[in-house]
Amino acid sequence: MKSLTIAVTLIVAGAIAYGVAAYAQPAGGGKADPVRVDAKHYKVEFENESVRVLRISYGPGEKSVMHYHPNGVAVYLTDGKTRMTTPDGKSQDMPAKAGEADWTAAGSHLPQNTGDKRLELILVELKK
Repeated sequence: MKSLTIAVTLIVAGAIAYGVAAYAQPAGGGKADPVRVDAKHYKVEFENESVRVLRISYGPGEKSVMHYHPNGVAVYLTDGKTRMTTPDGKSQDMPAKAGEADWTAAGSHLPQNTGDKRLELILVELKK
């Protein structure tokens, strides 16, 4: 009886873990939504059928987790330095200036604020 209880507990725990991981993935799978997997750094400011506007904020040295964004436009609110690591393990350092706007191609990455000040930006994700 004790082994049955342990087996059932492990199955339930596995199902819960699978559900949490699946919830972090948008429909289509494999592309983690930053708002779901890293709510500390990503906040939805506006969303409709065409765009989603995210406010992104990282303290000095803070790092995210691997996640995905569709095509979009980033508008930097502060100067900063970031390191973007792609799923293949390659990294690129990217300086930013307050007021700049940059095109961001769809893809997965893991960002880190490598600067000594807070990094803040707005990202307008395109849905169509």
